[in-house]
Amino acid sequence: MSRREGNLEDPQADSSISPLPHLESKIQQTHSLARLLTKYAEQLLQEYVQHQGDPFGLPGFSPPRLPVADLSAPAPGHAGLPVPERLRLDEAALAALPPLLDVVRRRQAELNPRALRLLRRLEDAARQARALGAAVEAVLAALGAETRGPRPEPAAAAIAAATVTAGVFPAKVLGLRVCGLYREWVSRTEADLGQLAPGGPA
Repeated sequence: MSRREGNLEDPQADSSISPLPHLESKIQQTHSLARLLTKYAEQLLQEYVQHQGDPFGLPGFSPPRLPVADLSAPAPGHAGLPVPERLRLDEAALAALPPLLDVVRRRQAELNPRALRLLRRLEDAARQARALGAAVEAVLAALGAETRGPRPEPAAAAIAAATVTAGVFPAKVLGLRVCGLYREWVSRTEADLGQLAPGGPA
């Protein structure tokens, strides 16, 4: 057993950890996860664009910013909110993302069945968003902040039906929008956790 594993599993080692270092460790681990997923989210967005054909990826192409049910980009005033409130918004967005990413993956499986790496990235992104959301929720609980109650199921079924009937181009645009929102919220979560991480900005 490695020393790192021993720190996690040795009850005697656990008993010597005071609450504050434990909280700092949880924040650091979650911040590191968010930083890693920010890189993955950028890679996902680039991979998505590569498989959509023209005009996606062309210089000057500006797709319409379609509204996405249950999710919007971080508000302009987000950074001015107290950190716990920001983290609650981050956690809510991360909870809404997996069903949307699943919808995009299913549509891409029809449009680009040979884009196996893209499909895997979309599948991974949904799982990673769930993991980061759970980690943020654990940080909020450790901070003593109130967490939101159970949320209604996202309108993923309605979105899935809409992408089928809307045609190929709108479905591609919607997928681009969802991948972009995933990147924005993971990056926002990383920045918000950075406010709490030891050595982070004041």
